[in-house]
Amino acid sequence: MMNQPSPLLAARSLTKAYGPTRALDGVELTVHAGESVAIMGPSGSGKTTLMHVLSGILLPDAGSVLFTASGAEPTEITTLNEEARARLRRERLGFVFQDGLLLPELTAQENVALPLLLSGVPRPAAEAHAAQWLAALGLDGMQTRRLGELSGGQAQRVAIARAQVADPQVVFADEPTGALDSATSASVLGALLDSTVGRGRTLVMVTHDQATADRCSRLVRVQDGQIVADSAAGAPAPDAPVGSAGSEAQRTEATR
Repeated sequence: MMNQPSPLLAARSLTKAYGPTRALDGVELTVHAGESVAIMGPSGSGKTTLMHVLSGILLPDAGSVLFTASGAEPTEITTLNEEARARLRRERLGFVFQDGLLLPELTAQENVALPLLLSGVPRPAAEAHAAQWLAALGLDGMQTRRLGELSGGQAQRVAIARAQVADPQVVFADEPTGALDSATSASVLGALLDSTVGRGRTLVMVTHDQATADRCSRLVRVQDGQIVADSAAGAPAPDAPVGSAGSEAQRTEATR
């Protein structure tokens, strides 16, 4: 029998409490490379806390999270100090948030290049790579625009480019389309899926929107700090990776 590949992320017996409230109550979850996992649940269910613990933003009160990147030794995230967790997030993980969290005083290119600059990459190389990602996501020619000169959809594509620029193994997205209209949301979600699972990477996304979750390969439902359902969601992999001829429609829709 062939050995199954190790999961990219393996969470075991996670607990996290805020006063008397258990945000996580013995959570067990594995995520494999190439999956797109939607995490859903009502407000206060623990879904965002789960994502933050999986990514090392928060430490659990108990339990473990093992991260096994391709070609690297397994890393027990919950045993790392804050500096080591910050380095892991900067170099191996990517993040997209509902409001983008872009720096308004920087241009689109400078925002995307920032993770590379913080990792010591020389500015010319960092900005050249940032420009490549902006072009791949349909934003060629917008490198010098600042946040106030971008539409909501364009700003989220900049945030996606920033999340991808260091070539992370997994991207965590917290309501990445929550502030967008339905048409722009569909376009931005397509770009996010293309640039992650379309390239063999992994996406873990918190969402309230069923239509968004249905485009992922797996749906995890959280309630009262526990996983109450874990099943296939129903979406196939994206048709073509970012930068291919098949993603031309995504580049056209980037004007949203």
